[in-house]
Amino acid sequence: MNKPILIFLVFFTFFQAYTQEAKDSLFIDSNYLEDQIYLGVTYNVLRKQPANFNQNGLSGGLSIGFIKDIPLNEERNIGFGIGLGYAYNAYIQNLKISAMSNITQFEVLESSNFKSNRFSTHLIEVPLEFRWRTSTASKYNFWRVYSGVKFGYLFASSSKISEETNVIKLNNISEFQKLQYGLTLNAGYNTFNLSLYYGLNPLFKDAKIESEQIDLKQFNIGLMFYIL
Repeated sequence: MNKPILIFLVFFTFFQAYTQEAKDSLFIDSNYLEDQIYLGVTYNVLRKQPANFNQNGLSGGLSIGFIKDIPLNEERNIGFGIGLGYAYNAYIQNLKISAMSNITQFEVLESSNFKSNRFSTHLIEVPLEFRWRTSTASKYNFWRVYSGVKFGYLFASSSKISEETNVIKLNNISEFQKLQYGLTLNAGYNTFNLSLYYGLNPLFKDAKIESEQIDLKQFNIGLMFYIL
């Protein structure tokens, strides 16, 4: 994840500076909108971990999409946003996911029993935001606090574990929750913004380790970039 994240940071910082310079040369529109393309990079933490579960690598995510801005007051510094985007999340950990006779099985492994292990998800996401900012019709560098909720529809999932003598791959695991949702907070100045996502429902449904229900939930922290 480190190299792709660095490339995205450099590209979007340059692109943001370019678009702002271009905007400065245009006429001032008092009915401006903060319609934005967004790009997020995150570090993913799993909460509500079962016994002996641990994350043993850099679990990361990427999201990209577009948000439509709806101002709610005459000053246009308070608004509502609704968006549509795509998100990818990967989790490196010690939960073995396998299948026998078309039945998915879950097991927590000791770190010495495998070389690498991850599962990943692909989602269509819909962020809904209540937005406060200090922008004006001619001011493009501004403070912002966007809070809200985000809904995600999982359309693909996979897992891969490399053991000493075996590799197990699974796709479209039915135990993953199709609908995922949580609280969001994006706050900062200009290009760089702190991004938080607090998942409210579990990643899995009807998934157990022996008799223990798997109740893993997401907490993602990272950076969010907005391009007008």
